[in-house]
Amino acid sequence: MEKSSSAQWIRPKIMKNEFKATQKYLIMSPRKLRLVVGLIKKMSPTDAIEKLPFASRRAAFDLGKVIKSALANATSQGVSEKDLVFKEIQIGEGPRLKRGKAASRGRWHPFKKRMSHIRVILTTVKKEEVKKETKEVKTEKVKTADAKTEQIKAKVVTEKKEKKGTKK
Repeated sequence: MEKSSSAQWIRPKIMKNEFKATQKYLIMSPRKLRLVVGLIKKMSPTDAIEKLPFASRRAAFDLGKVIKSALANATSQGVSEKDLVFKEIQIGEGPRLKRGKAASRGRWHPFKKRMSHIRVILTTVKKEEVKKETKEVKTEKVKTADAKTEQIKAKVVTEKKEKKGTKK
């Protein structure tokens, strides 16, 4: 946060190239969700959606829904799906439901049904032009003052070629 001269706090500028989606109070353990997140966090969001149905985990279905929602938020603002990457996939703990099962001799065996919160943030990749210099050698025959001898001179010519690359 920045402080202005009049001693008022100014809210920091919000990045416009971030797209968020959340799912709260999902009755599934955060530990189980984090196993699936470990599989997809290095992928692009479109690749993650394609591969999540084959993860053979129940958590993959719910995580896929949140990623699809974040992609829909981005495409509604005119961003291409190819330009998006995961900035953050956060799995947080929610409240716990205390439940139990009846046991022998009137006892009760307690257990906790854990809840989780999923937060997915997508961001765009900045594309920068990378200029690469290439050297070409051109040879020319040059006649000297004597008509009998010829010299070969080599000229090094540099040309700049532009390549578009992605930089994270």
